[in-house]
Amino acid sequence: MRARVTSLVLVLVAVLLVALVPRPSRAFGEEGAFNPRILLTGTARWEGARTTGPARWSEELTRRTSAPARLSPTTVRADAPALLAEPFAIWGGEDDVPPLTEREVLGIRRFLALGGVLLIDDFAPESGAFGKAARREIARVLPDGAPIPIGTENVVFRSFYLLRRAVGRVEGQPKLEAIMRGGVPQVIFAKHDLLGALARAANGTHPFVVVPNGEPQREQAARLAVNVAMFVLCSNYKDDQVHAPFLMRRRAAEPSP
Repeated sequence: MRARVTSLVLVLVAVLLVALVPRPSRAFGEEGAFNPRILLTGTARWEGARTTGPARWSEELTRRTSAPARLSPTTVRADAPALLAEPFAIWGGEDDVPPLTEREVLGIRRFLALGGVLLIDDFAPESGAFGKAARREIARVLPDGAPIPIGTENVVFRSFYLLRRAVGRVEGQPKLEAIMRGGVPQVIFAKHDLLGALARAANGTHPFVVVPNGEPQREQAARLAVNVAMFVLCSNYKDDQVHAPFLMRRRAAEPSP
């Protein structure tokens, strides 16, 4: 009898120990996690030096904040049902793109109608070919929407860091542009090559030079990426009890724009 009781106690202790072991953050795709997905259209493939950018985005978010993120972000096609499963996607490129198919137009329109946020990242803002094509196609998706400049007055510039301007691999224009819905950005246009600034090779080197301000500018680009992620994750940061302490410390430590 005593041996049986001892065995039962040991089992209970083992169960308690397992319960007390910290569990990893929720897997990507589950509620609350951030996934910087790459949106693919037409026959486009996700390849090249910028493919490391989304993972770096997630790393910076988890390192700097209390927010969970998927460290191996995924891609999603504009006409795939999976687009509707998560609230954020990045559509980036360097060159002109073929017109979206009707299924792609409908897929992106549904994604935005459900509250999704789309970041359009021009990898070659010096030429602007992709940015111009993306605007043309988004005008088909949202014919009644028009992008407007957004700056330091907007939540994207204040959601975690207090940023004075937008930057990426290139300095570009100080403001972003966005199509607004309900007073908040829903389609964000960046002429800065944000993923180019974030990209990092396995050996820790950066494949793209950041101009004109080098590594300090790369740091500011990482901060912009974190702000976008926090904007996506929370609609009102001042009311978010998890992130509020981080935000208050940031507001106290950094000068106002």
